[in-house]
Amino acid sequence: MFASLNNPAAAYRQAGVEPQPTTAPPHELVLMLYDGALASIASASHHMRSGNVSEKGSAISKAIEIIDTGLKACLDYRSGGDLAERLAALYEYMNNPLVHANLRNDNGALGEVSGLLRELRDAWQEISSDSAVVSPTKAAA
Repeated sequence: MFASLNNPAAAYRQAGVEPQPTTAPPHELVLMLYDGALASIASASHHMRSGNVSEKGSAISKAIEIIDTGLKACLDYRSGGDLAERLAALYEYMNNPLVHANLRNDNGALGEVSGLLRELRDAWQEISSDSAVVSPTKAAA
């Protein structure tokens, strides 16, 4: 489903999430992308409430960038099939409420996207912990 198995670090770097890890496992990089998007939305919400228009816009732009050039870019349509297509559509959808939130100072729209991302992040974390792979050396021992 995620091309993260191919090159997650490249997608993570392209999304510009800081700090940039050098040796994190692929599943962890995807979790970091979700965390980065959620942190950017939380920051946007804070700046929205504080009336910091420029900072709000920057935080929303960062969330969109992480979703588009990070999470969406990690999708592997060949092995992920229909699920990858659905995630791509959901990521694309998320842009609309984020843009709306920026234009209309709509904290509810930020909450909607944050809720979607949190559900996906929690599911990805569950998948990651369920699919712990035993290394060949440990299996032989």
